[in-house]
Amino acid sequence: MSSGLSRRLLLKASALAPAFAATAAAAQDAGGRLKQSVCRWTLPGALPEVCAKVKAIGFTGIDLLYPDEWETARAAGLTVSMGYASHRKAFIPDGFNDPALHPVLIEELTTAIPKAAQAGVPNLIAMFGNRKGRSDADGITNCVAGLAKVAPVAEQHGVTICVELLNSKVDHKDYQGDRTAFGAEVMRRVGSPRVKLLYDIYHMQIMEGDVVRTIRENKAFIGHFHTGGVPGRHEIDDTQELNYRAIARAIADQGFQGFVAHEFIATGEPFAAIAAARRTCLV
Repeated sequence: MSSGLSRRLLLKASALAPAFAATAAAAQDAGGRLKQSVCRWTLPGALPEVCAKVKAIGFTGIDLLYPDEWETARAAGLTVSMGYASHRKAFIPDGFNDPALHPVLIEELTTAIPKAAQAGVPNLIAMFGNRKGRSDADGITNCVAGLAKVAPVAEQHGVTICVELLNSKVDHKDYQGDRTAFGAEVMRRVGSPRVKLLYDIYHMQIMEGDVVRTIRENKAFIGHFHTGGVPGRHEIDDTQELNYRAIARAIADQGFQGFVAHEFIATGEPFAAIAAARRTCLV
C-alpha cells in the first residue's frame, strides 16, 4: 500500500471516529431510571431543529414551551415536559401570593389545562410571585386560596400545576417562594396530587443547600426538577459545587416518575453540554 493511500485512509478513519464514538456512547447510555428533558430557552436555533437535535441525543422531553409550540415538539417525538399557559409578561413576579392577580392566573391556567391534556403536556408552570412586603403567612394563605381553585380542573384533566421555587439572593430579588419549607407548606394545605413544586436544584442550592435530604423529605410535594451548575448556572460538571450524579441517584431512588429538566447556560457548545448532562444523570 502506498504511503499516500495509507495517509488518506488514516485521515478518513480519523474523521469518522467521532461519529462512531458518539454512536457507541448513545448505545451505552440507553435506559436509566429518570426521564430527562431540556429547557428550550437554553438552546440556540429554530424550534424544529432544536427538537430534532434533542431527540437525537436521547432526550424524551423538552421543557418550557408556549402553547403554540407544543405541536412542533410532539411532531418531533418529544413530550413537552412542562409548558407555559400563556405568553403573559411579568410571569415570575406576578404570582399566586397576590390575591388581586387570582382572577387572571386562575383563568389562564384553567383555560390552558384542557389544551395541555389534549396535547399530552403533563405539567404547566406557575409562580409564587414577588413578596412586595407580604409576610410569609399571608403569602402562603394567598397562594393556597388561589391554587385551590385551579386544583379541581387540574385533577379532572390529569395535568399537574408545578409552582417554582427560585432564589431571591442572586437571580430573582424579592421572590417569596425562595425556600422549600414555604412551598411545601402551600402544597400541604392545597392537598392536591395535581398541584406540586418545581424544585429547581440550582436555586435551592443557592438559598439553602442540603439538596438530597430536602428532596427526600419533601418528595410528596415535588412534581418536577430543574438542574443547573452552582455557581453561575452553567454545566453540571466538575467545575461546580454539586454532585449531580449523586443527586440524580437520590431522585431516582425515591421512585420519582416525573421529569428532570436541564436548565443551564453552556459555556461551550450547548448540545454537547446537554448530552454530557444527560449522561451525568443517567442512573
